[in-house]
Amino acid sequence: MDVFTDPDNIETYTTGFLWILKLTVAAAIGSGVLGVLLAGMRVSPVPVLRAFGTGWVNVFRNTPLTLIIFFCYFGLYSALGLELADDIDLNNFWLGVVGLSVYTAAFVCEAIRSGINTVPVGQAEAARAIGMSFLQTLRLIVLPQAGRAVIAPLGSILIALCKNSTIVGTIGLMESSTAMKDLINANGDAVIPIFLVFAGTFAVVLIPTGYFFGWLSNRLAVKR
Repeated sequence: MDVFTDPDNIETYTTGFLWILKLTVAAAIGSGVLGVLLAGMRVSPVPVLRAFGTGWVNVFRNTPLTLIIFFCYFGLYSALGLELADDIDLNNFWLGVVGLSVYTAAFVCEAIRSGINTVPVGQAEAARAIGMSFLQTLRLIVLPQAGRAVIAPLGSILIALCKNSTIVGTIGLMESSTAMKDLINANGDAVIPIFLVFAGTFAVVLIPTGYFFGWLSNRLAVKR
């Protein structure tokens, strides 16, 4: 554990996890918004929207995340010249957020769609009978109930997103997995302590997160 008495090593460790937290929060927001839109498309009465939502889910849910992250870097950035920030670290960060968001949105979509299916059809029919549009019915009647029904699955997706964020290190961002690799390369005699510290940090953050979403799910569950 002496490796973590060096201020430079501590800075590497904390910087790596700060990038992970930033990636998780930004991608959670992006995938949440996109996932809700896709879920709305999948239950839409418009065939084109349903086909688009279904196609998105099938493509991204069955594509390895590593390939998506690589495409964001080598395709969007290197080949097409898409720059999301002047600073290289920030640019890689936002490219990672894009990749994580489009990938995770497919799982968010399916979770929300499963919640929509738990809402009795009669409620949507009653809303339409009093003149509410599809979007009004979805926004005011269906989604509030569906959201409460899928808190636990969304929590699991958030935990998976946090762990998946380490893949962004493959395009050069100094997140936790890259930081761990650098510390191991510089301190080859402390591989096990370094691994235990990094793995333990994830466990300390994610295990309580899982319990919190389980408690919140029971607290806000729709009583039928």
